[in-house]
Amino acid sequence: MTVTPAAATPIVRLENVGKRYGKVVSLKEVTLEIGPNEIVGLIGDNGAGKSTLIKVLTGVEPPTSGTLYVRGQRIDAASYSVKEAHKLRIETVYQDSSLGEKQPLWRNFFVGRPLTNRLGFIDVKAEKRVADQIMRSTIGFRGVGISVDTPVSRLSGGERQGVAIGRAMHFDSDLIVLDEPTVALALKEVQKVLDFIRSIKAGGRSCIYIEHNIHHVHEVCDRLVVMDRGEVALDAPTSSMTYIELTDFLMSLHSRRPAAGASH
Repeated sequence: MTVTPAAATPIVRLENVGKRYGKVVSLKEVTLEIGPNEIVGLIGDNGAGKSTLIKVLTGVEPPTSGTLYVRGQRIDAASYSVKEAHKLRIETVYQDSSLGEKQPLWRNFFVGRPLTNRLGFIDVKAEKRVADQIMRSTIGFRGVGISVDTPVSRLSGGERQGVAIGRAMHFDSDLIVLDEPTVALALKEVQKVLDFIRSIKAGGRSCIYIEHNIHHVHEVCDRLVVMDRGEVALDAPTSSMTYIELTDFLMSLHSRRPAAGASH
């Protein structure tokens, strides 16, 4: 048994977590850790259990069994929620980042969590100042024609993901979950998002990167976690596998699955 040093206490740990929906088993005794300052690629076919795992981890749904720890502290599944996850500095950025199309960037950074002055009113000047700092320092927005007053509708898909990631980083998240942020983006936009993901680690934070494009995962992740039929089929450092070896492993999983309609 390996003892984890205190300095390396995982941000989150799932221990023997299971999740059922009636007779359907979505997670089977999953044990997984996400450590500080690492990018973890979460891979798996549709139905592999990725989405359910993230829902449990981020407080969307409670596990049927097992235990969740955040920074070593056991979490009460009955009271754990998305709001509690936010308090524990865990943020999720979904494919649809829910940005206000007609609103300027600075307003989008503070939706639901405004900066206020001593009288409790929204401090517009402070929000614009902080938004500008996030754009330039945190996510590196230095493009001509983009300012805090630029409406979201003028941004490209990759830039919109950058806004959502920058917002999560501003709220001091230790762990940012990215749900397929490069879906339907052109290659140039994908590279922008990959750079944003690298900035998460550069900022001392951790990230779970859910992605179907294996090449992108292998390019930016420190660790690879492969889900298959509700279980963790692989948990290994990216450096231990080449892209070809990872592809071969995924193909071998696919070949071992029963054919549709086959008896069990």
